[in-house]
Amino acid sequence: MTSKKKKSFYITTTIPYVNADPHIGFALELVQSDAIARYQRLLGKEVFFSTGTDEHGQKIWEASQKEGEKVQAYVDRYAQKFLDLKTLLNISNDRFIRTTDPLHIKAAQELWRFCDKKGDIYKKKYKGLYCVGCEKFLTEKDLVEKKCPIHPTKTPEIIEEENYFFRLTNYKKQLLKYLANERSIIPEWRRQEAIDYVQNGMEDFSVSRNKERFSWGIPIPEDSNQIMYVWFDALVNYISTLGWPYPHPSPLPKGEGENLFDKFWCDGETVQTAGKDMVKFQSVMWQGMLMSAGLPTTDTIVYHGFITGEGGVKMSKSIGNVVNPSEIVKEYGTDALRYFLLREISTFEDSPFTMERFKDAYNANLANGLGNLASRILTLSEKYLEKCPEIPDGLKPKEFSEFFENFDVKMATDLVWGKIGELDRYIQETEPFKIVKVNEEKGKELISEMVLRLYAIARMLNPIIPETNVALKKLIKENKKPEKPLFPRKD
Repeated sequence: MTSKKKKSFYITTTIPYVNADPHIGFALELVQSDAIARYQRLLGKEVFFSTGTDEHGQKIWEASQKEGEKVQAYVDRYAQKFLDLKTLLNISNDRFIRTTDPLHIKAAQELWRFCDKKGDIYKKKYKGLYCVGCEKFLTEKDLVEKKCPIHPTKTPEIIEEENYFFRLTNYKKQLLKYLANERSIIPEWRRQEAIDYVQNGMEDFSVSRNKERFSWGIPIPEDSNQIMYVWFDALVNYISTLGWPYPHPSPLPKGEGENLFDKFWCDGETVQTAGKDMVKFQSVMWQGMLMSAGLPTTDTIVYHGFITGEGGVKMSKSIGNVVNPSEIVKEYGTDALRYFLLREISTFEDSPFTMERFKDAYNANLANGLGNLASRILTLSEKYLEKCPEIPDGLKPKEFSEFFENFDVKMATDLVWGKIGELDRYIQETEPFKIVKVNEEKGKELISEMVLRLYAIARMLNPIIPETNVALKKLIKENKKPEKPLFPRKD
């Protein structure tokens, strides 16, 4: 079901592990999700936007031990760094969920009970290759030169123990029916990837770990020797953040007494965003867990590609080739980074990030592009118009909305910069600064037209670069030129 048919809209990111500082890869997912949330609010939808942190599991415990810190103090410190991204990137999320929150712990245990009651949880001995970085078991065919392809610096270890498993294979038919919906996964090739996995490679998966190995996790109900596997625990955040299964009290002050789960998960459009390596977890394992518990499945899961560094290698904390977003924001501003992530990085495919590429895009498209265009038009407006022309209602053009409805934020942003280029060429062709001196009325008409076209661009900037959107609309309405460049050129 499309967002046009439902009054409420729920969107959530994945929740990153707090075993290192935030990097540009997760910033991409946050900004993409934020742009979608802001667009839905423009339509007048009631939106709930959630993000957070994943704070259990072996690699969290190991990271805390390496730093010589108590694990709770460790996750508290690193969770704050991810929480700070809200301000750094101007993220409009409603909730920040942590998997160490008491409400989340209760929700994860309750979902376990639902699945157990259904007969979908059983115990068995298991031996396999385990990647601590992924927090999952791998097969020999998953490896590249005997290494995990996602964490090539980590050698998978052979682990043998008795754990609880979830009967995912019980839901093969239901999962294939779910995946038959073309809106279940975007882009299409990720949907086909999920279908192939369900048809040819799907297995029951482990949902617990023995406390003898490490004890940092949610206790299994009625079994003191086991803790919950981090993936079973973490996936529940998508509904625990809405207060499931405890609508009272609400997790949000503004929602006191309101059942947010029913409002947004059951009755609204539900969208999850995730990296391309999450297809099996988000679209198969999580949906199977929901089916087992008798809960509605996710409407749409949108998968983005990886941001790569030099040589096309995925940016990764474990590899050590990450870019710190705070350093870029300090030098260029929040909107500059948001612009780059939304336009210069593909929505669905892998894309490279280098500072040289970032600087070139900044100067060409922000400083010389949008910034220069706004300055030229508003200077003419302040000089020749008595006041701002009357601004019509509405968000246009139609293609902009279509791109956002299909979650293609890059194409939507491309369209805006296409309009910026068109308006710049129109100024060069019509030369209003010359016409107004020989034909004042005609010149003012041209300038008024350009002001209105600039305002239409500013409207579309709302989900993309919101600070600039606010500043530009204010300048237009006040009929003032910028006192300083919107985007100062960087040499």
